Amino acid sequence: MSAPSSLSPSAFRAQWQARDRLALPVGELKQVAHTLRRQVIELVRRHGQGYVQQGLGAAEIFAALYFNEARIDPADARWEARDRCLLSTAHNSALFHAVLALRGMIPAASLDDYVKDGSALEINVSERLGPVVEGTFGSLGQGMSVAAGMALASRIRGIPYRVNVVLGDGELEEGQVWEAAMLAGSQGLHNLCVVLDLNWMQVEGHTDSVLRLNPIADKWRAFNWQVIEVDGHDLDALLAAFAAARGQAERPTMIVATTVPGKGVSLLEGVISHNAKLPADVADAALLELGETA
Repeated sequence: MSAPSSLSPSAFRAQWQARDRLALPVGELKQVAHTLRRQVIELVRRHGQGYVQQGLGAAEIFAALYFNEARIDPADARWEARDRCLLSTAHNSALFHAVLALRGMIPAASLDDYVKDGSALEINVSERLGPVVEGTFGSLGQGMSVAAGMALASRIRGIPYRVNVVLGDGELEEGQVWEAAMLAGSQGLHNLCVVLDLNWMQVEGHTDSVLRLNPIADKWRAFNWQVIEVDGHDLDALLAAFAAARGQAERPTMIVATTVPGKGVSLLEGVISHNAKLPADVADAALLELGETA
C-alpha cells in the first residue's frame, strides 16, 4: 500500500473531481464483455485447465465495474483518491488479468506470461503484480474485511473514494464475511459496494450440496445493507444497481448478481466445474462460437 500523501483532504477532493468515470454506454460494454470472454478462453487454453467457468460467467460484472463504474486512472495505480476494486474471488484470474490489460492498467503483452513459472500473473491474483492489485485474497473471505477497512479509512481520512468488491457465493460460508458485513452495516459505510457473483458453484460442486445459502438477500438486509438483486448478465440492470449504490447515503450496498457459469459458450454454459479442463478442441469450438464480434 502506498504511503499517505501530504495533500490535504480538500486537495484530494479537487483531484478526485478532476477525474471522472470512463462510463462506457451499454452497447460498448457488450463489446467489452465479449472481448473478455474470448480472452478468458485464449488464456486458459494454453494450459488446458483453469478457472474458465467463472471468467465467462462474470464478464458483464467486470465490464460494468471497470469500464463504467469505477473512477480509476490507468496511468496512476497509486492515485490516492481512486475507487478501490477488490477481487475477493482471487482465483478468477484469467478474467481479472484480461480486464487489466484491456483497461490499460497492465501491458497487453504481459498476458503471454499468464501462470508461467515466475510470472506475476499468477493463477490466484496477488500483489506481486504491483499496485494495480489492491490486495491478495487467495484465502477466500478476506476481501470483505479489507474492503470494509478501506471504506472506513476513506471516512477517517476525508478522501472521497468508493470501494467495490467482487465476492463469490461460496465465500458466504466464511464467518469472516459476516463479521465484515456487520461492521459495515453498523458503521453505515455507504461508500462500500459488494457485487456477489451468484453462480451457485464452488470447489465441491453446487453450493446447496455444501451449505444452503438462501435467503441471501434477507440476510444482508438484516445487517443494514441496501440489497439489489439483478441478472448478472443484464448490463442495464448492473449499471442501474451501481448508480443506486452511488446514490445511497446511509448504508452499504450488496448487489446480488445471478450469473451462469460458462456463459456465452454452449459447450460450457451451466456446467458446474470450479477448475475446468479445457481441451484444445473445446477451446477452438468456443472461440469459433464467440466469433470476432458480439
